[in-house]
Amino acid sequence: MARKKTHLLKVLFLIVACPVVFSGCPGGEPDALEQVRKAGEIRFAMGPAFPPFSFYNNKNELVGFDVDVAREVAKRLGVKLKPVTVTWSGIIDGLLAGQYDGILGSMAITEEREKLVDFSLPYYYSKSRLVVRKDAPYQSLSDLEGKIIGVVEGTTYVEDAETLKAREIRLFGDEQESLLALQVGELDGVITDMVVAVNPELIALYQIRPLGPSLRSEAIAVAFRKQDKSLRKKVNKILQSMMDDGALNELIKKVATGAYNVPPTGTPS
Repeated sequence: MARKKTHLLKVLFLIVACPVVFSGCPGGEPDALEQVRKAGEIRFAMGPAFPPFSFYNNKNELVGFDVDVAREVAKRLGVKLKPVTVTWSGIIDGLLAGQYDGILGSMAITEEREKLVDFSLPYYYSKSRLVVRKDAPYQSLSDLEGKIIGVVEGTTYVEDAETLKAREIRLFGDEQESLLALQVGELDGVITDMVVAVNPELIALYQIRPLGPSLRSEAIAVAFRKQDKSLRKKVNKILQSMMDDGALNELIKKVATGAYNVPPTGTPS
C-alpha cells in the first residue's frame, strides 16, 4: 500500500510541475527567457549593411543604432549580445526555425508579419522616403511614375514603389546594394528609411538627395516567435525602462546628429 501511495504522489507531482517548469517537461516547449539566461547570451538578427542602423565599420565591427539598442537590452537582461547578420528576405524564416532569439533590425510592424511573429512595443517610429541622384531631373514624386525603383527585398518599401506606379521594382539584398545601383545609374530612385535619406554621410557618399515628402509612417519593433511569450514580455519591460530613463532617447539622438560614422565601403532591412 505504501509503495502504491508513493507512486501516486510522484505522478501527481509530475502533473502539477510540468506546466510550470516548461524546459523540464517531456514534449513541452522550452521557455525562451530561461533558455537565453542559461545560454548567457541573446541572439538578435539584423542586416549587415543598413547604415546607420547596422553596418560594418572600417575595423570590421558591427555597429549602429540597432546594435546599440540590442546591446543595451542584453545588458539589462544580464546576458551578452550575439548579433546575427542575415539577408533581410529570409530573416523571418530564420527566426521561425530557431536560428536566433529575435529580430532587432528596424523591422516595421505589419498585419502580414503579425500572422507569423509577435512584436514587442515599438522602440521607434520611422517613415519611408524616396531618394534620387543629386543630378536627377525629377522634381516631385509623380515624376517617378513609370520609372525603375529599387528596394530591399522583403521590406515594406515594395508597397511604396507600387503606390508610386513604378514601371519596374528591382529587389536588392541590402541597402548599400540599392544605393550603389542608384549611384551608377541603374535605377531612377530608391525607397529607404527617412534616416538614411537625410543622413549627410550617405548623401555625400552616394551623391543622392531625398525627393518629396515621406511616403508612409511605420512603427518599428522587435520580432519574436509566437511561442516565446516570456522573452517578449521581458524585452517589453526593458524597452519601457529604456524609454523611461532616457537611454533610448540618447541612442536616437546619436542617429539624428550623425554620430554613427559610415565608412566609404561596407562589408541589411
